[in-house]
Amino acid sequence: TAEVPLADRTNMAFAGTIAIAGQGRGLVTAIGEDTETGKISKLMAQQVSLTTPLARKLERFSWQLLYVILSLAALILAIGLGQGKPLSETFQTAVALAVSGIPEELPSLVTIALAIGVSRMAARHAIIRKLPAVETLGNATVICSDKTGTLTENQMTVERIYAGGQDYAVSGTGYGLEGKIRYQAQPVDLEKAPALRNCLICGLLCNDSALTVEAGQVKVEGDPTEGALIVAARKAGMEAEYWEKAQLRMDIIPFESEQRYMATLHKGEQAERTVYVKGATEAILRRCRSIQGDPGDPAAVDIAAIEKMADDFAQGGLRVLAFAKKQVAAQTETLEPEAIESGLVFLGLQGMIDPPRQEAIRSVRICQAAGIQVKMVTGDHVETASAIAQMMHLNQLVDQQAAAPVLSGQMIAQMDDEALQNAVESSAVFARVAPEQKLRLIEALQANGHVVAMTGDGVNDAPALKQADIGIAMGMAGTEVAQEAADIVLTDDNFASIEAAVEEGRTVYLNLKKAIAFVLPVNGGESLTILASVLLGTALPILPLQILWLNMVSSSALSIPLAFEPQPQGVMQSPPRPPNQPLLSGSILWRIGLISLFNWAVTFGIFEGVVSRTGEVALARTMAVQTLVAAEIFYLLCISRFIPTLVARVKQQRQPLVYAPAIGIACVLLLQILFSQLPLLNRLFSTVPLSWEQGLVCLGAGLPVILIEWILKRQKPLQ
Repeated sequence: TAEVPLADRTNMAFAGTIAIAGQGRGLVTAIGEDTETGKISKLMAQQVSLTTPLARKLERFSWQLLYVILSLAALILAIGLGQGKPLSETFQTAVALAVSGIPEELPSLVTIALAIGVSRMAARHAIIRKLPAVETLGNATVICSDKTGTLTENQMTVERIYAGGQDYAVSGTGYGLEGKIRYQAQPVDLEKAPALRNCLICGLLCNDSALTVEAGQVKVEGDPTEGALIVAARKAGMEAEYWEKAQLRMDIIPFESEQRYMATLHKGEQAERTVYVKGATEAILRRCRSIQGDPGDPAAVDIAAIEKMADDFAQGGLRVLAFAKKQVAAQTETLEPEAIESGLVFLGLQGMIDPPRQEAIRSVRICQAAGIQVKMVTGDHVETASAIAQMMHLNQLVDQQAAAPVLSGQMIAQMDDEALQNAVESSAVFARVAPEQKLRLIEALQANGHVVAMTGDGVNDAPALKQADIGIAMGMAGTEVAQEAADIVLTDDNFASIEAAVEEGRTVYLNLKKAIAFVLPVNGGESLTILASVLLGTALPILPLQILWLNMVSSSALSIPLAFEPQPQGVMQSPPRPPNQPLLSGSILWRIGLISLFNWAVTFGIFEGVVSRTGEVALARTMAVQTLVAAEIFYLLCISRFIPTLVARVKQQRQPLVYAPAIGIACVLLLQILFSQLPLLNRLFSTVPLSWEQGLVCLGAGLPVILIEWILKRQKPLQ
């Protein structure tokens, strides 16, 4: 029925399922788009790719700037015509204002900043498929993460063993061979624990997997669960190769879901025959007649006590396997299921878990400190998801074991949209979740105003990945469908890489904001200069072609280095920006306005001063342009990290030197010398050569911007 979670519908065969054995008759309940696979396809078709917050903010800013520029251009046109000036001259002035007001370098600056972010993220195992995703991830307020392989190692690890009535602890994580088996914190002597020894031998021999070592890393060839059994035995000093030679395998009954066990027949050194069996606890216990005790004498099996211990393992989030053996006749050559239907000797239980990645635990804490909610969305059982969540400290509700910290897919299915929007805010773990429920979770979070990042690897994750503001697919275990629907692909399937990408995304946004705060005062100063010349009836201090040079060459060369700025300290210690926060905050607008006024004052002042003294308009325009560029250079030195890192290096502090601004300044100085001294550029841009004294005057006029920026930094640093 619809109330049963999708993963628990064991009597259903879904489209795409491959049957490898057996016969059966089925009733078709759905075809085409009504199948579970078809539903995923429909969900994918219904989703519309969302625009990123940065794209929305830039679009809004562009329209606002366009309206302001058109209004000012119309005003200038009206004033010029009202003053009786020729239409051609008035139109040229209006064009000059439009050119000065439009930040032509901004689109290329945004693209370059995002491209640099792409390069940095790739070095930290995050491949960007869609450029705006670089900044969007830094703006995320919620990260919905899959569990297996992302938050966890995707390496099963035996943590507890119950044998001979004793509960043993196993240290170490993943497939690493470092670790010990201990009882009450003391190392175990296998010679004094025959039940434990036999339980480990059973896990070694009733096993089709093997361990290999590649580049110093232990890997499992075969089933991860069986690999964990081999690792547990190795921690006790038992080698699979030795026991495989000591007890040669003669036959096998492979694991099948119907019987829920695996059995192998072995021949010992004395020609004795032993059957080893492993499988689900209930499947093994009903076939046992006795239990292996530590003294070595079989005792009557206490089914209730073993089931209680198995439940205790399961409540801790452990996957439980039971182990048993049976001696058979020496002449036995083949193994039949009937031979193990009864008479088994119970050896013990091994409880294993896919442990959380240590770096993921640290990354979750960093994200939480940065004000980003981390939520686990998994198809696993509620108990397993809850146990991993407690280990990862996903939220205070889980740590305090609140009434219902985990929402199951069945609970989600019974909620309407409003109830779900409330529930997603207070829950951090969602288990047994179906594809359409993942989609509902994303939509509920977005309805609450969150910028949502979603991870996934399967086909069933694709709709949610597409709906999320930033979809993150797994590069190692992910399907092509998931990767196509995602914006980012992780090459190492590790949550720590998401945290690193968030860090880079925030850095990209801060650098963009810094670059915009640098570019707009230049345009503002140019526009105010044009507007003042119209209102005062003077000649244009800067011609339209000279404005293009300033915007496309000088400003671009000086602003691009800001995109290379490294991440500032504490970038992951501040909360995410509100999604509705404008691109330009009040403090940045104040800074832009004040620096624009300074640029206008020195540019217009130099122009009028030179004209009044010499009467040479071309010389005045050339010096006005050079003065504005000088002010830009000093402003760049103030807001970039070049000077602080240079001082740190002089003091022999371990801090990498930020040299990009120095390169930009050197290039601009060379270009500006050519701009005023090269005859070809003199004819093209209506400039004249300057003397050294005139050049120094231009540099000196731009110096006061340092004092203005120092005052602004004391009030509110540019971040």
